Amino acid sequence: MKRTLDELKQDISDDYAALAAHPVFSSLKTLPDLRRFMELHVFAVWDFMSLLKRLQRDFTTFELPWLPPKNCVVARLVNDIVLGEESDDAPDGTHMSHYDLYVGAMREIGADTTKIETFLASLRSGMAFDRALDAAAAPPVVSRFVTATLKTALHGKSHEVLGSFFYGRENVIPAMFTALLDGWKIDHRTAPMFVFYLNRHIQLDSERHGPAAEAIIEELYGDDEKKLTELHRAAQSAVHQRRIFWDGVETAIHARD
Repeated sequence: MKRTLDELKQDISDDYAALAAHPVFSSLKTLPDLRRFMELHVFAVWDFMSLLKRLQRDFTTFELPWLPPKNCVVARLVNDIVLGEESDDAPDGTHMSHYDLYVGAMREIGADTTKIETFLASLRSGMAFDRALDAAAAPPVVSRFVTATLKTALHGKSHEVLGSFFYGRENVIPAMFTALLDGWKIDHRTAPMFVFYLNRHIQLDSERHGPAAEAIIEELYGDDEKKLTELHRAAQSAVHQRRIFWDGVETAIHARD
Protein backbone atom coordinates (compact mmCIF):
# COMPACT_ATOMS: atom_id res chain seq x y z
CA MET A 1 0.00 0.00 0.00
CA LYS A 2 2.74 2.43 0.92
CA ARG A 3 4.51 1.70 -2.34
CA THR A 4 1.31 2.21 -4.32
CA LEU A 5 0.64 5.61 -2.76
CA ASP A 6 4.24 6.61 -3.34
CA GLU A 7 3.90 5.62 -6.98
CA LEU A 8 0.82 7.78 -7.38
CA LYS A 9 2.56 10.75 -5.80
CA GLN A 10 5.48 10.24 -8.15
CA ASP A 11 3.15 9.97 -11.15
CA ILE A 12 1.55 13.33 -10.41
CA SER A 13 4.55 15.09 -8.86
CA ASP A 14 5.25 17.07 -12.02
CA ASP A 15 1.61 18.19 -12.18
CA TYR A 16 1.76 19.21 -8.52
CA ALA A 17 4.90 21.24 -9.17
CA ALA A 18 3.23 22.91 -12.15
CA LEU A 19 0.20 23.83 -10.07
CA ALA A 20 2.33 25.35 -7.30
CA ALA A 21 4.36 27.33 -9.85
CA HIS A 22 1.40 28.34 -12.01
CA PRO A 23 1.77 31.90 -13.35
CA VAL A 24 -1.77 32.76 -12.25
CA PHE A 25 -0.43 33.57 -8.78
CA SER A 26 2.14 36.11 -9.98
CA SER A 27 -0.55 37.60 -12.25
CA LEU A 28 -2.25 39.10 -9.19
CA LYS A 29 -0.66 42.53 -9.27
CA THR A 30 -3.57 44.86 -8.56
CA LEU A 31 -6.78 44.81 -6.54
CA PRO A 32 -8.91 44.40 -9.71
CA ASP A 33 -6.79 41.33 -10.55
CA LEU A 34 -7.53 39.83 -7.14
CA ARG A 35 -11.23 40.62 -7.49
CA ARG A 36 -11.39 38.81 -10.82
CA PHE A 37 -9.45 35.86 -9.41
CA MET A 38 -11.82 35.50 -6.46
CA GLU A 39 -14.97 35.90 -8.59
CA LEU A 40 -13.91 32.79 -10.52
CA HIS A 41 -12.18 30.83 -7.76
CA VAL A 42 -15.18 31.05 -5.42
CA PHE A 43 -16.91 28.40 -7.53
CA ALA A 44 -14.06 25.99 -6.79
CA VAL A 45 -14.37 26.85 -3.10
CA TRP A 46 -18.07 25.97 -3.32
CA ASP A 47 -17.88 22.75 -5.36
CA PHE A 48 -15.22 21.30 -3.04
CA MET A 49 -17.95 20.80 -0.46
CA SER A 50 -19.96 18.54 -2.74
CA LEU A 51 -17.04 16.11 -2.85
CA LEU A 52 -16.72 16.23 0.93
CA LYS A 53 -20.43 15.84 1.63
CA ARG A 54 -20.56 12.88 -0.75
CA LEU A 55 -17.84 11.23 1.34
CA GLN A 56 -19.76 12.02 4.50
CA ARG A 57 -22.88 10.49 2.99
CA ASP A 58 -21.00 7.34 1.97
CA PHE A 59 -18.99 6.78 5.14
CA THR A 60 -21.27 8.02 7.91
CA THR A 61 -25.03 7.69 8.49
CA PHE A 62 -27.41 10.18 6.88
CA GLU A 63 -30.52 8.05 6.76
CA LEU A 64 -33.23 7.70 9.41
CA PRO A 65 -33.55 5.64 11.51
CA TRP A 66 -29.85 5.96 12.32
CA LEU A 67 -27.51 3.00 12.06
CA PRO A 68 -23.92 2.82 13.32
CA PRO A 69 -21.31 3.56 10.64
CA LYS A 70 -19.59 0.55 9.14
CA ASN A 71 -16.16 1.95 9.97
CA CYS A 72 -15.94 4.30 12.95
CA VAL A 73 -12.34 5.24 12.22
CA VAL A 74 -13.28 6.51 8.77
CA ALA A 75 -16.47 8.14 10.06
CA ARG A 76 -14.48 10.10 12.64
CA LEU A 77 -11.92 11.25 10.07
CA VAL A 78 -14.58 12.38 7.60
CA ASN A 79 -16.68 14.14 10.25
CA ASP A 80 -13.61 15.96 11.52
CA ILE A 81 -12.90 17.31 8.04
CA VAL A 82 -16.54 18.37 7.65
CA LEU A 83 -16.43 20.16 11.00
CA GLY A 84 -13.47 22.23 9.91
CA GLU A 85 -14.76 23.01 6.43
CA GLU A 86 -18.41 23.64 7.25
CA SER A 87 -18.15 25.42 10.63
CA ASP A 88 -14.61 26.60 11.26
CA ASP A 89 -13.38 29.32 13.59
CA ALA A 90 -13.72 32.75 11.98
CA PRO A 91 -11.41 35.72 12.65
CA ASP A 92 -14.02 37.38 14.87
CA GLY A 93 -14.44 34.33 17.10
CA THR A 94 -17.68 33.12 15.51
CA HIS A 95 -18.05 30.04 13.30
CA MET A 96 -18.64 29.86 9.58
CA SER A 97 -18.03 27.65 6.60
CA HIS A 98 -14.94 28.23 4.52
CA TYR A 99 -17.24 29.14 1.65
CA ASP A 100 -18.89 31.88 3.74
CA LEU A 101 -15.47 33.05 4.89
CA TYR A 102 -14.37 33.31 1.27
CA VAL A 103 -17.47 35.28 0.25
CA GLY A 104 -16.84 37.60 3.18
CA ALA A 105 -13.29 38.09 1.91
CA MET A 106 -14.68 38.91 -1.53
CA ARG A 107 -16.96 41.58 -0.10
CA GLU A 108 -14.07 42.99 1.92
CA ILE A 109 -12.16 43.87 -1.27
CA GLY A 110 -15.21 44.80 -3.36
CA ALA A 111 -15.33 41.67 -5.53
CA ASP A 112 -18.63 40.93 -7.27
CA THR A 113 -20.55 38.04 -5.63
CA THR A 114 -23.52 38.25 -8.01
CA LYS A 115 -22.71 35.17 -10.12
CA ILE A 116 -22.09 32.79 -7.23
CA GLU A 117 -25.12 34.09 -5.33
CA THR A 118 -27.34 33.74 -8.42
CA PHE A 119 -26.01 30.22 -8.91
CA LEU A 120 -26.80 29.18 -5.34
CA ALA A 121 -30.23 30.82 -5.43
CA SER A 122 -31.04 28.82 -8.55
CA LEU A 123 -29.91 25.60 -6.86
CA ARG A 124 -32.09 26.39 -3.84
CA SER A 125 -35.07 26.81 -6.15
CA GLY A 126 -34.58 23.25 -7.40
CA MET A 127 -32.79 24.02 -10.65
CA ALA A 128 -30.28 21.47 -11.96
CA PHE A 129 -26.68 22.57 -11.56
CA ASP A 130 -25.99 22.89 -15.30
CA ARG A 131 -28.99 25.17 -15.76
CA ALA A 132 -28.02 27.08 -12.62
CA LEU A 133 -24.58 27.73 -14.13
CA ASP A 134 -26.29 29.11 -17.25
CA ALA A 135 -28.65 31.24 -15.15
CA ALA A 136 -25.66 32.74 -13.36
CA ALA A 137 -23.86 33.40 -16.66
CA ALA A 138 -20.88 31.50 -15.29
CA PRO A 139 -17.82 31.81 -17.55
CA PRO A 140 -16.84 28.68 -19.52
CA VAL A 141 -13.75 28.10 -17.34
CA VAL A 142 -16.01 27.92 -14.28
CA SER A 143 -18.69 25.77 -15.93
CA ARG A 144 -16.13 23.21 -17.11
CA PHE A 145 -14.49 22.89 -13.71
CA VAL A 146 -17.71 22.75 -11.68
CA THR A 147 -19.28 20.26 -14.10
CA ALA A 148 -16.27 17.94 -13.83
CA THR A 149 -16.31 18.16 -10.03
CA LEU A 150 -20.04 17.55 -9.68
CA LYS A 151 -20.03 14.65 -12.13
CA THR A 152 -17.49 12.98 -9.86
CA ALA A 153 -19.40 13.87 -6.69
CA LEU A 154 -22.75 12.73 -8.08
CA HIS A 155 -21.80 9.72 -10.17
CA GLY A 156 -18.30 8.59 -9.17
CA LYS A 157 -17.63 5.57 -7.03
CA SER A 158 -16.73 6.30 -3.40
CA HIS A 159 -13.04 5.61 -3.96
CA GLU A 160 -12.99 7.80 -7.07
CA VAL A 161 -14.53 10.67 -5.12
CA LEU A 162 -11.92 10.13 -2.41
CA GLY A 163 -9.11 10.21 -4.97
CA SER A 164 -10.42 13.44 -6.45
CA PHE A 165 -10.92 14.95 -3.00
CA PHE A 166 -7.53 14.06 -1.54
CA TYR A 167 -5.13 14.29 -4.47
CA GLY A 168 -7.02 16.92 -6.45
CA ARG A 169 -7.86 19.19 -3.50
CA GLU A 170 -6.57 18.58 0.03
CA ASN A 171 -3.08 17.37 -0.78
CA VAL A 172 -2.24 20.08 -3.31
CA ILE A 173 -3.84 23.11 -1.64
CA PRO A 174 -1.06 23.93 0.87
CA ALA A 175 1.55 24.24 -1.90
CA MET A 176 -0.78 26.24 -4.15
CA PHE A 177 -1.93 28.65 -1.48
CA THR A 178 1.61 29.13 -0.18
CA ALA A 179 2.66 29.97 -3.74
CA LEU A 180 -0.22 32.43 -3.98
CA LEU A 181 0.78 34.21 -0.80
CA ASP A 182 4.42 34.31 -1.94
CA GLY A 183 3.70 35.23 -5.56
CA TRP A 184 1.04 37.92 -5.62
CA LYS A 185 2.08 41.55 -5.69
CA ILE A 186 -0.72 42.95 -3.53
CA ASP A 187 -0.20 44.19 0.02
CA HIS A 188 -1.56 41.50 2.33
CA ARG A 189 -3.10 44.21 4.49
CA THR A 190 -5.44 45.01 1.58
CA ALA A 191 -7.26 41.68 1.98
CA PRO A 192 -6.86 40.45 5.58
CA MET A 193 -9.81 38.03 5.49
CA PHE A 194 -8.53 36.41 2.29
CA VAL A 195 -5.07 36.04 3.84
CA PHE A 196 -6.68 34.45 6.89
CA TYR A 197 -8.58 32.06 4.60
CA LEU A 198 -5.40 31.04 2.76
CA ASN A 199 -3.35 30.56 5.92
CA ARG A 200 -6.14 28.59 7.58
CA HIS A 201 -6.30 26.20 4.64
CA ILE A 202 -2.54 25.80 4.54
CA GLN A 203 -2.60 24.87 8.23
CA LEU A 204 -5.64 22.59 8.24
CA ASP A 205 -4.94 20.78 4.98
CA SER A 206 -1.28 20.11 5.72
CA GLU A 207 -1.64 19.23 9.40
CA ARG A 208 -5.05 17.57 9.68
CA HIS A 209 -7.30 17.22 6.66
CA GLY A 210 -4.73 15.96 4.18
CA PRO A 211 -3.32 13.31 6.53
CA ALA A 212 -6.88 12.32 7.52
CA ALA A 213 -7.91 11.79 3.89
CA GLU A 214 -4.79 9.73 3.23
CA ALA A 215 -5.50 7.65 6.34
CA ILE A 216 -8.99 6.93 4.99
CA ILE A 217 -7.48 5.63 1.74
CA GLU A 218 -5.13 3.37 3.67
CA GLU A 219 -7.91 2.16 5.97
CA LEU A 220 -10.40 1.31 3.23
CA TYR A 221 -8.46 0.38 0.11
CA GLY A 222 -5.04 -0.83 1.22
CA ASP A 223 -5.59 -4.33 -0.17
CA ASP A 224 -7.80 -3.52 -3.17
CA GLU A 225 -5.62 -3.07 -6.23
CA LYS A 226 -8.55 -2.48 -8.60
CA LYS A 227 -10.07 0.31 -6.51
CA LEU A 228 -6.69 1.89 -5.93
CA THR A 229 -6.10 1.98 -9.68
CA GLU A 230 -9.46 3.67 -10.22
CA LEU A 231 -8.78 6.05 -7.33
CA HIS A 232 -5.46 7.01 -8.92
CA ARG A 233 -7.11 7.63 -12.28
CA ALA A 234 -9.67 9.94 -10.67
CA ALA A 235 -6.87 11.75 -8.82
CA GLN A 236 -4.93 12.42 -12.00
CA SER A 237 -8.08 13.68 -13.71
CA ALA A 238 -8.78 16.08 -10.84
CA VAL A 239 -5.25 17.49 -10.95
CA HIS A 240 -5.56 17.93 -14.72
CA GLN A 241 -8.87 19.77 -14.31
CA ARG A 242 -7.31 22.11 -11.75
CA ARG A 243 -4.47 22.94 -14.16
CA ILE A 244 -7.01 23.79 -16.89
CA PHE A 245 -8.94 25.91 -14.41
CA TRP A 246 -5.87 27.95 -13.43
CA ASP A 247 -5.04 28.42 -17.11
CA GLY A 248 -8.51 29.86 -17.68
CA VAL A 249 -8.36 32.11 -14.62
CA GLU A 250 -5.00 33.49 -15.70
CA THR A 251 -6.39 34.23 -19.16
CA ALA A 252 -9.36 36.02 -17.62
CA ILE A 253 -7.08 38.17 -15.47
CA HIS A 254 -4.90 39.17 -18.43
CA ALA A 255 -8.01 39.94 -20.49
CA ARG A 256 -8.68 42.82 -18.12
CA ASP A 257 -5.29 44.44 -18.79
